[in-house]
Amino acid sequence: MKISTIVRFIFILTLFGQRPIQAQKQVDFELLEMDIATLQGHYKTGKYTIKQVTSLYLARIKELDKNGPKLNSIIIINPDALNIAEKLDKAYKKIKNKGPLYGIPIILKDNIDTHDNMPTTAGSRALANSYPLQDSYIAKKLKAAGAIIIAKANLSEWANFRGQKSISGWSGLIGQTKNPYVLDCNPCGSSAGSGVAVSANLAMAAIGTETNGSIVCPANANGIVGIKPTVGLLSRSGIIPISFTQDTPGPMARTVADAATMLGIMVGVDITDSKTLTSQGKYSQDYTQYLDKKGLKGKRIGLYRSPMGKLPRVDSLMFIAINYMKSNGAEIIEIDEIGRSNAALASFDIMVYELKDGLNKYFKSLGPNAPIKTIQDLIEFNIKDSIELKLFNQRYLELAQKKGDLLSKEYLESLRINLEGSQKYGIDSVMNLYSLDAIIAPTGGPAWKTKASGDTFRIGSSSPAARAGYPNISVPMGFVDELPVGISFFGRAWSEPTLIKIAYAYEQGSKQRKVPKFVQSQ
Repeated sequence: MKISTIVRFIFILTLFGQRPIQAQKQVDFELLEMDIATLQGHYKTGKYTIKQVTSLYLARIKELDKNGPKLNSIIIINPDALNIAEKLDKAYKKIKNKGPLYGIPIILKDNIDTHDNMPTTAGSRALANSYPLQDSYIAKKLKAAGAIIIAKANLSEWANFRGQKSISGWSGLIGQTKNPYVLDCNPCGSSAGSGVAVSANLAMAAIGTETNGSIVCPANANGIVGIKPTVGLLSRSGIIPISFTQDTPGPMARTVADAATMLGIMVGVDITDSKTLTSQGKYSQDYTQYLDKKGLKGKRIGLYRSPMGKLPRVDSLMFIAINYMKSNGAEIIEIDEIGRSNAALASFDIMVYELKDGLNKYFKSLGPNAPIKTIQDLIEFNIKDSIELKLFNQRYLELAQKKGDLLSKEYLESLRINLEGSQKYGIDSVMNLYSLDAIIAPTGGPAWKTKASGDTFRIGSSSPAARAGYPNISVPMGFVDELPVGISFFGRAWSEPTLIKIAYAYEQGSKQRKVPKFVQSQ
């Protein structure tokens, strides 16, 4: 790729001066806003073949991601997608017990390994030609279910834990992903491309990953549903890591039903990820059984007020949501704080320690021909590269390299402080005190203007659940002008069934999801 082309991707100023795609053209897409159950019905009647649907989504990617508004959400399209779809079509009538994801085109965040003709890059130029030796556990589960991985999505490089003043949705490999609602606004991250692709109807659904906010924030900014599961519900094997303590993959979709469908397909105990051993007997292979339109009735829900009082229009939407929940049988109890303040610094220390350990193990898994073999190799590559450090530094990589191993006293003490502060004296304490079924808060504010100087977060509520390793679901709550904002539902470990009931009941009654219009500037 020529340097001039790369710079064109990177510089945010290129977002200006383009003509917005015509609204009528994008809503003419025949699969627009279609959900998994509806598509499966069309497969049964023969209205569509899997190859036809795959072709339509691939054409949509070409039209909107590479041309049109140039969303830049996709790093690479699976060159074998149509061949895979054709094989699934041929086997369709022979397979009696097809699962709900059979023939469903999805997109994976490009820090999730696939053993195919697509590299897994973390958005880094250092891994541009890195081909994993096997599928991640999640990719195996999806493929076994008949899902088609049609592409890999752009992300905030290294899942947004490389350096200071980073730009969400930017990677050194292909540059900046745009928000589909207002193109010069930010899609949030790190699962930026996954969120944008789902919102813009480039696939039926996607998989993101989260350490702290990386699923729920892009769900918020792109007007979709994101489920950040309990750490250990889904395996992280074959996913480029940040934190063994906090990392998890999770589904991103346009509806709670689709996200719940995907979640049940991916669960399971994986002996190569010890965190999943704790999920034994606590997971369901069918979370759609919890889709209850009356799921708010009789629920005691805590309102986490800490993110509120800063953005009045977001607060207004939150009060509308609260009134709806009350009118449908929920009791709302206000809470001011969750957890101990020292958990924040402890969580950061844990991530720095675990980044070094995790990345070095990941690079080793790539075999003797791996382009990068250690975190030190990565640091040196970035220093020599012409693009990687143009916009922000690699301070977190450098801090990680200086840390000791996971037996160090500092690490073990940080681990204790964080888990006590976020779990025992955090979410568990608050929920026990008030006998809560769940906690709600605004997921975040409307998307900010993307600038080369870095992100400008204003509010967020992901940290209590992220630090604890507990589940969190973000659902569209409304709009501030052209930009969507979400509401989060979070709670105890393994409480996905309860959260899905509540989130689904709210979603079905509020119906706040809207198709993006690709507005140029707000």
